[in-house]
Amino acid sequence: MKFTLPLQIKAVMIDLDGTLLDTIPDLAAAANLMLAELKMPALPEATIRNFVGKGINNLIERTLTNSMDGKPDADLFQRALPVYERSYKAVNGKHTTIYPGVKEGLDVLRAQGYPLACVTNKVERFTLPLLDYVNLSSYFVSVVAGDTLPQRKPDPAQLLHACRQMNVAPGEMLMIGDSINDAQAARAAGCPIFCVTYGYNEGHDVQSLDVDAIVASLVEATRLISKKI
Repeated sequence: MKFTLPLQIKAVMIDLDGTLLDTIPDLAAAANLMLAELKMPALPEATIRNFVGKGINNLIERTLTNSMDGKPDADLFQRALPVYERSYKAVNGKHTTIYPGVKEGLDVLRAQGYPLACVTNKVERFTLPLLDYVNLSSYFVSVVAGDTLPQRKPDPAQLLHACRQMNVAPGEMLMIGDSINDAQAARAAGCPIFCVTYGYNEGHDVQSLDVDAIVASLVEATRLISKKI
C-alpha cells in the first residue's frame, strides 16, 4: 500500500551505505586487497558498486565470482572472509564521503523533533566506528546493524526492531533508503519508504521500485513530511 503525501510521521530511519554515505571507495579497496592476497585479479570499482547491498558475505561471494548470483567454493569463501574483514577494518572511513544534503537534512529532521535511527546491513563493528569517523553518530538514537538480529534487509525485522525501540508504529516511521532492499523491507514492515536518486541499487532503477517518493536528497525528503503529534 502507498502512503499519502505529505506523510504524517513520528520518526525516521535511514539506510547507511548509498543513502547517508558513499562508502564504495572503501568497500572496493577492501575487496581488491582481498583479491590480491588470494592471487585473484582486481575488479573495477564500478563492478563492485553493483555488488553492494546485502551485507559483507554477499559482497564477498559476488566479488569472488564476479557475479551477482555466484556462489564461490566454500573453502575459498572461508579463506576470503577474514582477509576481507581485516582489509575493510584498515580502510573503513578513509575514502568515504557524506552525500550532498545529508548533514543539512539530518539537521532539519533533528530540529523538527524527529527521533532518528540508522538501519543498515553493515555489521555493527564496522558501522559504529564509521558513523563516529564521519561525525554522524550524534544524530541517531538507535543503530540497527546487519548483525543486530539474525535477519537483515530485505527482511522487515530490522525495521520493526527500530520501531519497537523508538515506540513508534510502523506506519508512522519513515524509511529512507536507496535500493530494492530498503523498499521491500519497508513494504513488508508496513512503513512508508522514500528512495534517493543516488546510491547503490544492485542494478534496479529506483524509478521501478514500489516507493512512496523518490527524492534527490534528505533535504527534499524533509519537505514531504510533517510531524505527527
